[in-house]
This record gives sequence, C-alpha cells and structure tokens, in this order.
Amino acid sequence: MDRTTGGALLLSLDAVVIDTETTGLDPRKARVIELAGVRLSAGKLALGDTFRQLLRPAGESIPVAATRIHGIDDAVVAGAPPFAEAWSGFEAFLGGSVVIGHTVGFDLAVLKRECDLAGIPWSRPRTLDTRLLAEIVAPELAGYALEKLAHWLGVELSERHTALGDAIATAQIFLALVPKLREHGIRTVAEAERACRALTAVLDDQVRSGWIEAVDATARVDAEETLQRFDSYAFRHRISGIMRTPAIFVPSGATVGEALARMTDEKISAVYVHGRQPGTPVKAADAGILTERDVLRAVARLGAPALQRPVTEIMSKPLAAVPADAFVYRAIARMNRIKTRHLGVVDEAGYVAGALSTRDLLRLRAGDAISLGEEIDDALDAHALSAAWTQLPRVAQMLLAEGLSGRDIAEIVSRELGALTLQAAVIAERIMRDNGRSEPPCPYALLVLGSAGRGESLLAMDQDNAVIFAHGDPDGEEDRWFAELGTHVADILHEVGVPYCKGGVMAKNALWRGSVATWRERIDKWITRSSPADLLSVDIFFDLRAVHGDGSLAVAVRQAAFAAAEGQVAFIKLLVENVSVPASLKFFGGIRTVAGRIDLKAAGLFGLVAWVRAMAIRYHVMERSTSARLAGVKAKVRASESDLDALGEAQGTFLDLILSQQVEDIAHGIPPSNAVAVKRLSGRDLDRLRAALDAVSTIDELGRDLLFKD
Repeated sequence: MDRTTGGALLLSLDAVVIDTETTGLDPRKARVIELAGVRLSAGKLALGDTFRQLLRPAGESIPVAATRIHGIDDAVVAGAPPFAEAWSGFEAFLGGSVVIGHTVGFDLAVLKRECDLAGIPWSRPRTLDTRLLAEIVAPELAGYALEKLAHWLGVELSERHTALGDAIATAQIFLALVPKLREHGIRTVAEAERACRALTAVLDDQVRSGWIEAVDATARVDAEETLQRFDSYAFRHRISGIMRTPAIFVPSGATVGEALARMTDEKISAVYVHGRQPGTPVKAADAGILTERDVLRAVARLGAPALQRPVTEIMSKPLAAVPADAFVYRAIARMNRIKTRHLGVVDEAGYVAGALSTRDLLRLRAGDAISLGEEIDDALDAHALSAAWTQLPRVAQMLLAEGLSGRDIAEIVSRELGALTLQAAVIAERIMRDNGRSEPPCPYALLVLGSAGRGESLLAMDQDNAVIFAHGDPDGEEDRWFAELGTHVADILHEVGVPYCKGGVMAKNALWRGSVATWRERIDKWITRSSPADLLSVDIFFDLRAVHGDGSLAVAVRQAAFAAAEGQVAFIKLLVENVSVPASLKFFGGIRTVAGRIDLKAAGLFGLVAWVRAMAIRYHVMERSTSARLAGVKAKVRASESDLDALGEAQGTFLDLILSQQVEDIAHGIPPSNAVAVKRLSGRDLDRLRAALDAVSTIDELGRDLLFKD
C-alpha cells in the first residue's frame, strides 16, 4: 500500500518530519551539525520511531553566534561522524516517504549542499512545508515562526532549537493543521502542493535566499508513473457467479461423523450447521461451519470417539459471510483478513444463499489492490479508515489502465463506499459503548442512497445515508440513540474524506432515519401528497441499499415503497416533469463549456439517471443500477428500444469521461468534480460525448411516450 502519492489523504499520511541545526542561516555556506526526524505513520505521530544524529563539520568551527541559539559547539560534536558517514542511515530512515518540515526549503538546501560536498547523489524528496500550509489556512496571522504557530495551535514546545525537538513540534503543528486544511477543501498531498504553489511571493523570497522550493515545481503527476499490473478478473466478476449452490447444511443435532459423511458424499470440504427446520432460511449470524480441518483436529485430539460428538462442540460460529452481489476481490480480502478457507454467501436480506471456498478462488489473483477492501474491514478508527480509503484513486487509476469501463469502476467504488460506511458504523457503535451508551435498542439497517446505492459512485462524492430501525417513535428513545449513531457515522466519514452531504441526506438528520412504521408513513406522504420539495428525497430513497445491520428491514421497506408507487401515475408524472436537461450542444455541434469544461453531471448524467429511475418506479422494475433499470423497462414496454439503448450508451460515456478526468485532476492536486476539460478529449471521445448529449436531449419527448404506455 502507498500512502505517499499525490492522492494520499493528509489525515492518514505516511511521512517523515525533519529538522536540521546548522552553523549559520545562509544555506550557501552553512554546514549541518545536527540532523533529526520523526515518523508519521498513517497520520499518527510515532514517537518511538525517530532519528537523531550530531555531525562534525570537517575542517570548520561552529560560530559562537550559532552556538548561542542551539547550544552546540565544537566540543559537543568532537566525536560525531561527518555528514558523509551519517547520510546513508538518514536516507534509509526517510525511505521514500513524503518529507515535512518547517521552512523545509532551507533544510533541503543545506542537505543538498552537504551531499554535493561529499560527492553523494542528491534526490529531492516530495515535501510539504508547515509554514506555507499555515499561511493557506490563516493568512491573517502576524507571523509564521514555529513559536507563533505552536502558540496559535496549542502545541507545547519542548527542547526548542534541538533538531529532534523541533521536528516533533513541527509534526504536531502539521497534525493540528490537517483539520483546518480540510475546512479549506484541502485533503490530499497533491491538493496541498497545489495550494502551496499559489503562494508565489513567499516561494520567490525563499528561492532568492538560496533555499530549495518547498514544493516541487515540476508538479510530478502520479498518473504518469508506471502502473503495477494485476489480474482484474476479481474486479470484474461477482461472487454470485462463482459461488456453489445450494449451501449444504446439517442439523445442529448431527454428529461429527454424520457431517463428515455428508462432506464426502457432496465432495466438499465444509458444511454449515443450523438448528432450524430443513428448508427454513438461515441467517449467517445463526449458522455455524464445520470444516475438514476441524474434524481432523478433533480426531487427532480425541481419537475415533470424536466422530460421535455433536457438531456443535467443534464447529465455528457465527458463519463468516460475504454478499452474493459483492465483487470477488472482497471475498479474497475477507479470507485473507480472517485467515479462513471458507465463507458463506448471503443474499440482500442476510440469508445464506451459497458457499465459497479457496478452491473456488484458486485461479483468481488481483494483486496488492485487494488490500483496499481488507484494510477498510480492519480499520479500528478514523485514521486507519482514512489510510485504507486513500488507496481508492490509485486503484481506480490501475483499473482504468486495465481497460475497465467507468461503469465497472463505479460499481467497485460504490461497494467500497458501502464498506466504508459499514465500518464507520462499527467504529461509531464502539465509541458509543465507550461513552457509556447501551447497545442498539432494536435491530436496524444502515443504508446508502443515491449513486452509492445504485453502484454508480465515482471519485467526487459526498455522504448519502439513512437508518431504518425496527420500532420506535420520532424523537423517542430509539430515535435518539440512532440520531447519535448517525452523527458519529457522519463525522467519521467526513474526517476520512467523504464530506457531509450538502443536502443533509444523512442519518443524523431526522428526515433520514425512522422506524419501519415511520418510513412507511413518510413514503405514503411522498407518493400520495408529494410536493416538489420532496422529489429529491423520493428519488434517492428508491436507490437504497443496506450496508450494515438487518438487511431484511431495508428489503421490506423498499418493496413497500415500490408497491405503494404502483399505479400512481400522477406521482410518476411529477417525477418526470422535475427532470430537466440543459441544451449543451451548439447549433453546429460545438459543446457549451465554462472555463473550458463541461459539467457532465449537470449536462446530462443527473437528468438521465433521474428519468430512468422514474421509469423504473412506473414499470415496477426493482433493479438499482441505471443500466439494469433501462434493460428492465425495455423488457416491459417493448418500444423505443433504440432510444433506450442510446441512453445506456450515454450513461457509460459520461461515467468514462468523468472518471478519467477525476483521476487526472487528483494527480494534479485539483479536487475531483464532474467537470471535464473538453480540449483534452480525443476525437473519438468528442464524438461519443456529442452522441451522449444528443441522446439525453430526447428525454422529454421519450418520457411523454412511455409515461402512459401499458
């Protein structure tokens, strides 16, 4: 995993914070007499991982004026090694990490000079400067000296004017600046570099003083680096396509010998165990698993009598499981993380639908990119969650290079956003327990909505989540518990890099949580008495997908919503009338842009998705993704097939072009958006874009044809 590239989140950055003490302040003459660094690991200060070395400036004496500042004189460094002997150890400590310093351009200049004097090759590290970052977030401050920043940020200085003491203080200042940078829309290394490069007057002054620029002026772009190649099969296929069905169960009263006989008959290496009537659906939490290895261990310990013991004595419970509609790489990651060879496969409601083993995955490989899912599932706090999430742009970049479409990658991004939301809820529950709150007062499901629910999220995202709980009144005891949970989830996701929803679609807000009964009442109001203000809520609700908790609650409410909307033509008409697509093509085929870019979400994607969703509600198509909804509508109306196919092509084009632009922008430190630079498009992509914009321009007419069609 690489948390040092331009897309790396500052919150979870791997870096080394450095400082030097020197014989003077002119980098063209000064010698280094103390060199130190402290490591940041996944955005946390590692005080146990430091470097500190005094250095002897061969052939030079330390000026008295310098000694007055740092207390180091010739006697102190008499037995110290020269720079040339110490550099290799410090270079190994840096290890290719991002380097952070306060006025780091000075440190870079004196280190380069020492390397030049010693005949050592110099390689400029990627750097961030706390002095520049502070000016970005607080341009009104009177000064940016280390003491002033420490006082402003509440950082306690210790061992001032020692290289290690100042490095530690700089690290603490950097960590205190991270949330302030986030408030200014700066979350990644590349975004921070880009913002620093805008401080041209400061940088010019530093260069005139002989410093090296604090940010690399060459604007390195990670997208241009050689990409690791990996087998993308696991990112293209879902578990439902390779799992074994049916799942083989034995009753909880069976003996180990009977279970072993069943494994032999079925030619499988594990059976599931439950205590319900045969044929009754079983949730993974209520099932156990018995494997060949369990039997062998029991026989080795107890001998032949082990075969007469009940399976419940040696089985594992609960059954570890993955969703059937998840991608294969999630199963690989889960097996790696919990060190198992067998997983149950569950449907949307959480019932066991099949089985998966390492034998099924034997020929599948996906390389290091799989660690994205594994590390999300392992994260115990927001920092660890951020460290995992920071890999997402890199994975998207690699998948683009492998030839996957924007639609394929959007499904993967959406699944990981769901996993991220799930893990945020797990962390939130733990925080609440630590704060003395009770366990959840009743079963509940945490949902993702909108593009995450449809499987169409790209890299410019915010939160859309909700909660359904089994029972409880608005503002009642249960509702207040879930309001607190929703607040923690929203705060964690925001800190990790998924910003708060500007429209307030988050479970911390009353409109986006409620009991099953409350949601049914809400849905009835939306459908029978809907106002234009309700329409956005209605739209994204029909995309809901449960990511945590009791999925059957979400299934039931979503089915009820579709049933309530059936036959409500006036409601569907209101949804369709709310869809608007601006004219983005000029008379002779030119494309309307703002500052050279076209916002493809506003220009067509948003309207297309909303229109297709309305048609899916109209024709009771329960699919979630836009492409699947189009296929379902096509199968039911059997008309206008070419127009519907064109809309499917248009959505694919929009997703391809937006994602490619987002990957490029992230590498350049530009926050990802839905705006695509037209000049960067190839002739083929320009033709695709014109066709897509032309296709969505027919939505109004197509809607009138299909709205009342039987």
